[in-house]
Amino acid sequence: MDHAQLLSAFREKGILHLKEGNGKVITFMKPELWKAEMGEDWTFLLFDLFQIRTICEPFSEVSLDIVEYANKPTVYHSPANRILKNGPIIDGVLKFSLILEPNWNKLLFQISQPVLVKLDSKEDTALQTPLLFPLLSPSTKEMYLGPDGDVKIIKG
Repeated sequence: MDHAQLLSAFREKGILHLKEGNGKVITFMKPELWKAEMGEDWTFLLFDLFQIRTICEPFSEVSLDIVEYANKPTVYHSPANRILKNGPIIDGVLKFSLILEPNWNKLLFQISQPVLVKLDSKEDTALQTPLLFPLLSPSTKEMYLGPDGDVKIIKG
């Protein structure tokens, strides 16, 4: 994956459409560019556990441990941080995922801020990578994590 080319395209426009290894187009976008008419099917992507603090209410140790030690790609639903103004927040809850796969993690690290992703968008793009995006895996889980340690499996 040519991180420099992707990073340049993202920084220039704040949005990046990329065809991943399965042929699905994923869209990365800066949260401040999101508008309600873009739909609610967006997920915040994080490269580091400590970024959770910027988008979610403070977590209990139990919730942090669940995120840190997850062994499969997981999308978490959690109460949004009150200071967060941009992004798809539905009834006070947002979706996020910590991306640990090394190549995707490196790209997110280089972007150096939480990024929104829309999976399987219908955009045309010349940019592509043979790498599979982790959240498109059939084994992807979804869980609700509350700040007080409440845990609910949405899709297991």
